[in-house]
Amino acid sequence: MMLVFYISPMKVIYEDNHLIIVYKSSGEIVQGDKTGDEPLSETVRNYLKEKYQKPGNVYLGVVHRLDRPVAGLVVFAKTSKALTRLNKMFRDGEVHKTYWAVTKNCPEKPEGTLTDWLVRNEKQNKSYAYNHEVPHAKKAILHYRLLASSDNYHLLEVHLLTGRHHQIRCQLANMGCPIKGDLKYGAPRSNPDGSISLLSRHMEFIHPVSKAHINILSPLPDDRLWAALAESIASLDGGNSAAE
Repeated sequence: MMLVFYISPMKVIYEDNHLIIVYKSSGEIVQGDKTGDEPLSETVRNYLKEKYQKPGNVYLGVVHRLDRPVAGLVVFAKTSKALTRLNKMFRDGEVHKTYWAVTKNCPEKPEGTLTDWLVRNEKQNKSYAYNHEVPHAKKAILHYRLLASSDNYHLLEVHLLTGRHHQIRCQLANMGCPIKGDLKYGAPRSNPDGSISLLSRHMEFIHPVSKAHINILSPLPDDRLWAALAESIASLDGGNSAAE
């Protein structure tokens, strides 16, 4: 059963004895960094401590991360058993993630697979894409599909086949379709709230302990453009979309 509890700004989308899946707002960090800002992991710990009235430290394992300006689903492990198994599942590609990205430019083809070699520049915190193998590069593959368009923007669905640093941001920009608001990768202007229009939208996997089928959909950011593009999807398929 899916339960939703609201705490500002975090939303708990799913929780059981071993897992907790939350909605991360743009601007939040998943783990602590040099900024000293409170990370989402600490917010979740405080939530669990208060909800279950736990004394002392609360166990919480960070399984994966989202870039700070990105919104959407993040999975945490509540037990060491779940953490170990989830880490392996992520490494082995057994957790299927779908992202939504809003771009100003429309891709030449409505659907396609991008294969690039990415080189990460640590100092710049940026990746660079090449169409051939170069030293220190990692192969990056994603599949995209055009879902909807407005007068000025386009909504792409993205499936990652590999997990590289800034992969979606870098590969879409290399295709000529930088994500809306993503100045680092060539967007012409920032979003007013500092976000980029990239959402970890859907996650599907077999529960690492109970073996139940977990199928989770993220809410949309509170933004008119996201809502309008989602409505376009619904109108295209006669209202049967899982857009929201």
